[in-house]
Amino acid sequence: MKNFCTFLTFLFLLIVSVRSDIIQDSCDEAAKGDPNVKSDFCVASLRANPKSKTAATTEDLVPIAIENAIANATATSSTISKLLQKTSLDKFTRSCLEDCSELYSEAGSNLQSGGEAFKSKDYGTANADISAALDAPDTCEDGFKEKQGLVSPLTKENENMFQLTVIPLAFINMVK
Repeated sequence: MKNFCTFLTFLFLLIVSVRSDIIQDSCDEAAKGDPNVKSDFCVASLRANPKSKTAATTEDLVPIAIENAIANATATSSTISKLLQKTSLDKFTRSCLEDCSELYSEAGSNLQSGGEAFKSKDYGTANADISAALDAPDTCEDGFKEKQGLVSPLTKENENMFQLTVIPLAFINMVK
């Protein structure tokens, strides 16, 4: 009986250790296949989502990664709304922020439809929709660069959104 209990304990620990490695392994592989993916950022973002604890495969991580990107798009939209409430904004900055607001709204929709396509195993559509969301942070950041000396108030948010969007794209490419 003691040997059986020891075996069960060993088996449980083995399963738990294999499961806990899926995030690190998937992020490392994604970073090898896509120079835009930062493995440490990938691991941290996925481990921050409690749903990742039940993931057993890279495929299980895709919806979680998409959910993280959607949450970031929503949070960034909220940040933009707060910035737009400032009455001291100059016309150009206000225009850039309004453009960013629209871009992030569209990104959220694209991520949502990309997630639905992935669930249906329509990887081509999922890839296209999520790739469309990837335009939001770059286009938003570029808008501020059009005026010399203007610093984007959304640089960090745009960098995070870019990272959070390339992760599910890399994972989808690994799964398909």
